[in-house]
Amino acid sequence: MKVNTHAGKQAEQIDLVNIPKLLTSYYSGIPDPSISSQLISFGTSGHRGSSFDNSFNENHILAISQAICLYRKHAKTEGPLFIGFDTHALSFPAFTSAMEVLAANKVEVFIAENDEYTPTPVISHAILSYNKGRSSGFADGIVITPSHNPPDQGGFKYNPINGGPAESSVTKWIESKANELLQNKLAGIKRIPFEKAIRAENTHPYNFLHPYIKDLKNVVDLDIIRDSGIHIGVDPLGGAGVHYWEPIAELYKLNMEVVNKVIDPTFSFMTVDWDGQIRMDPSSPYAMQRLISMKDKFEISIACDTDHDRHGIVTPSVGLMPPNHYLSVAISYLLNYRTEWRHNPAIGKTVVSSSMIDRVTLDAGRKIYEVPVGFKWFAEGLQNSSLCFGGEESAGASFSRMDGKVWTTDKDGIVPSLLAAEIKARTGKDAGDLYQLLAKKFGEPAYDRIDAPATTEQKSKLEKLSAAEITFKELAGEKITRILTEAPGNNASIGGIKVITETGWFAARPSGTEKIYKIYAESFRGPDQLKKILTEAQELIDSTLSKSTPNKLVKTA
Repeated sequence: MKVNTHAGKQAEQIDLVNIPKLLTSYYSGIPDPSISSQLISFGTSGHRGSSFDNSFNENHILAISQAICLYRKHAKTEGPLFIGFDTHALSFPAFTSAMEVLAANKVEVFIAENDEYTPTPVISHAILSYNKGRSSGFADGIVITPSHNPPDQGGFKYNPINGGPAESSVTKWIESKANELLQNKLAGIKRIPFEKAIRAENTHPYNFLHPYIKDLKNVVDLDIIRDSGIHIGVDPLGGAGVHYWEPIAELYKLNMEVVNKVIDPTFSFMTVDWDGQIRMDPSSPYAMQRLISMKDKFEISIACDTDHDRHGIVTPSVGLMPPNHYLSVAISYLLNYRTEWRHNPAIGKTVVSSSMIDRVTLDAGRKIYEVPVGFKWFAEGLQNSSLCFGGEESAGASFSRMDGKVWTTDKDGIVPSLLAAEIKARTGKDAGDLYQLLAKKFGEPAYDRIDAPATTEQKSKLEKLSAAEITFKELAGEKITRILTEAPGNNASIGGIKVITETGWFAARPSGTEKIYKIYAESFRGPDQLKKILTEAQELIDSTLSKSTPNKLVKTA
């Protein structure tokens, strides 16, 4: 589980998924409800899995789609449903399965014209635009994507009327109904053939692209980017926004070059990630080798993951920026240059994001809204404008329009990417240089994440851990000042624990899909102190979970 020797190198034939076999498995596989890994499970971003292990196939999608139809009746959601899919091989088959159920249930559905791919933020934008000013007949949506995950993966996500990822109470409702349908061998599912569904009177083609890109000028200063003439490189990583970037450049007359226009379900053009898998992660230096190699060709280079809800920023000064670094720069810039924003909206961050964000935000006289992992926790605040920015350490963010009103309530990879160009155009410095200025002012933190093996029982115990069970008084030679099991911003459970000292912290939480737990840590006293925090953090967690011997640390990207 160390960094693979092939990491960062061009994918080879042996790395590629057998697409015909994958698609056959989607239609032929029958999940066994008695096996937990084959049940429907909504994590922080919907249900995900692979047809190869019977965790994502046609029966799953039929059941989830019917459950969503039932939830819409339960919630009295009577408007249209906007649906989109990305470029993963399983996404279009899942779209056809969903349409067969949605049409049979007489749901009014808006689908992209000409079977075009649709980024996650564009679905959120469409929902919010439709619902603006309405008092009834609200729209919702479905996004079919496993995000940046490997090519054999599929994903299915529900966005309710607030346009963002559904909160836990909603996903648990849908998950429960869907699994009930699976256990009853799909009895109760309404379905018509796809050929009829696509032509049903309640199915409507919709131009997602143009309303979104025409509105971009209201959230990013595209005029200053155009007038500066800065040279921008874009790599869509073969994702859903691949046909969005050139229309953006054409409409706003930007000096932009799309360096890769290939759509390939094997994603054979990628360099492989840290573990030897193909993963379209714009925050991974291994997956981003192609764009990093071009860093001196462009004044700013940008990339997005497969559904375009995550951003990757490459600068000539530092290469690929760590997500926490860019979030800190973006927040600092926006709080200085968005003069029409009201002063009271807060900055949203997750409990595992850098404390540099806190320092930048508090220095600007703003409040921090700290929540558990998952962008769903920002949706309400972004919608009602009590938040002007929401960001995750995994390179996901969205922020307010120029006038302070809501842009999207789901992550948007396109807008933070374009903001990097605005920052360069206005300040004359790239985001990498600006982060170094922040580090000189506030201190330079060292940040990392590791994984450690954990049984199902240990993961469950960690998730329910209380502060009283932590008996340690010090961490890496510093007094522990605070122990959190609930996020300070909304008092929601973080599904783990966060331990804080004066100059550092760590957070531990179980993985939702793997037999591991994750430790995130940061120190403002440098890499050596960070290493001590990570080592003692695992000892602390292992001791608390009553393990006889500590598990070996596993380095991640």
